[in-house]
Amino acid sequence: MTAAIDVSLLVCTRNRAVSLAATLESVERAAAYSRNTTVEIVLVDNGSVDGTPHRLTEWRSRQTFPVHLVHEPHPGLARARNTGLAHCAGRIIAMTDDDCVLHEDYFAALCAAFERASGPAIIGGRILLGNPADLPVTIKLEDHPMVAPSRGFPGGFIMGANLAFTADVLRLTGSFDERFGAGAPFVSAEDTDFLFRAAGSGVAILYDPLMVVDHHHGRRHIDDETRLLAGYSFGDGALYAKYLVSDRRALRAIVEDILAVRFDWTRPVNTHAGIKRFYWFRLRHKARGFAYFWWVALRRNISRFIG
Repeated sequence: MTAAIDVSLLVCTRNRAVSLAATLESVERAAAYSRNTTVEIVLVDNGSVDGTPHRLTEWRSRQTFPVHLVHEPHPGLARARNTGLAHCAGRIIAMTDDDCVLHEDYFAALCAAFERASGPAIIGGRILLGNPADLPVTIKLEDHPMVAPSRGFPGGFIMGANLAFTADVLRLTGSFDERFGAGAPFVSAEDTDFLFRAAGSGVAILYDPLMVVDHHHGRRHIDDETRLLAGYSFGDGALYAKYLVSDRRALRAIVEDILAVRFDWTRPVNTHAGIKRFYWFRLRHKARGFAYFWWVALRRNISRFIG
């Protein structure tokens, strides 16, 4: 009889043949460290045109634990994740990015975190800066456990680079919305959308600082950081539009963002050199995403009417 899988780790990748080695080596070390945990790895090649497929195949051939190689030719992180999720058999499904390095005790800490939780749960972990030369973005540094408020907007509370959930969560939330995330029209927020739906279904959303990965994102120029943060806000704005009519949490978040503009004068954010008024910057790009979501929806309805 095949042993039950404790953890399925999902990693989606595209054209990362060189840097992917560090991620895969860290997965191997973490699996070896956690001897009492049955682990499988699901690797999704999202249409790579470099040496990524060869590297994945070569790495799989050396492992003693199950490794599933999946091909998703159409680009888009949410699409790749959905393709990979169909191959995950673990009672816990974990995700990380292809530029992250797991700490050696990652699987042990992950299982311990879920032992402390009850019922369906999503747990995110700590994301440290992998290279001090990179700018301090896309990281999560809090060193204490946290619980997301069920009525709030979960953007940034935990991140897809270090996120795990019990398999039964998918039955409550459904799959990732493929219109969101890297490589998709709405650029980002596919993980926030997933969390938003989960919280609305009563799923506990938790943060555990003992689950740790290092993020080697490689962004070292101010313009790269500014574009990244603009994209995050654009995706959140599209998410507001998606739920504006159906969920009052979206309207509440919009109002909070508008009111937060006053902080540009009372307690300004000075940590992003390319952004002078952070709250106004964020609101402006959220408005762009909000408008674009409705523009896409309007065009689709017009096409259906004409057709």
